[in-house]
Amino acid sequence: MTKRLGFTILALGLGVGVLWCNKHLEKLALEEAFAEASIPKSETKLRLLPMGTTGQVVHHDSYSLSYNEEHEQAEWVAYELKKDHLSDLDFKRPYFEIDSAVKTGAAHWRNYKNSGYDRGHLCPAGDRRYSLEAYNETFLTSNISPQDHYFNAGVWNRLEQQIRRWANEYNGVFVVTGGVLTEDLEVIGQEQVSVPKYFYKVILDDSNSEVKVIAFLIPAKESSEHLNNFVVSVDSLEQITGIDFFPDLEDTLENTLEASKEYSDWEF
Repeated sequence: MTKRLGFTILALGLGVGVLWCNKHLEKLALEEAFAEASIPKSETKLRLLPMGTTGQVVHHDSYSLSYNEEHEQAEWVAYELKKDHLSDLDFKRPYFEIDSAVKTGAAHWRNYKNSGYDRGHLCPAGDRRYSLEAYNETFLTSNISPQDHYFNAGVWNRLEQQIRRWANEYNGVFVVTGGVLTEDLEVIGQEQVSVPKYFYKVILDDSNSEVKVIAFLIPAKESSEHLNNFVVSVDSLEQITGIDFFPDLEDTLENTLEASKEYSDWEF
């Protein structure tokens, strides 16, 4: 073997070794970042998460959220509601706790005291009865928004129950929900928690070969109207909220789904 050939083989070997080390280090860095962010590997379909507008996306074990410090609540909460999540387990209702994962500081539950508004869940406790840990996690203050009691217990509750029926029928759905946060809102408490005038939900079903989406925008007051009267296009919600709901979907599919307000594929 000539010296030149020997150096060539050595250089190739070193190159392969460096490439392997780089790939290995990238994998380790990704795993560390994944662990540090506490990203829920099994409960949330990460590719379906909206784009946060505030730079403060928080991942809990059973849902993710984007916290808006200006309004002291989440601009969106997103989670997967699987068919096997549906449960009638009856847990003791815990006290609300401040979400320590919100780096700017989540609002205290005392802001709601004597305000005349409910501490309205965004990810409902009823959707997380499959384990005590998941149930308790919905009582973090980053997961609540001020809601009129009759809205919370009325039309909003009817929509939550309808989504559970869809989760059962379609073998699971993906849900994004929140209040519409604008500049002209009433505030409550010392931390000035905004009171949304409208709340929204976006539901995606990808259990079959064809993906379908339905979105709702509901005034924050009681209504006896049929839920389909509140159906809107995702595009219109994006214009109102400034949120890009499904940025990682293939563009043609995303554009088609988000432009439509058709609900004939969803059984009410």
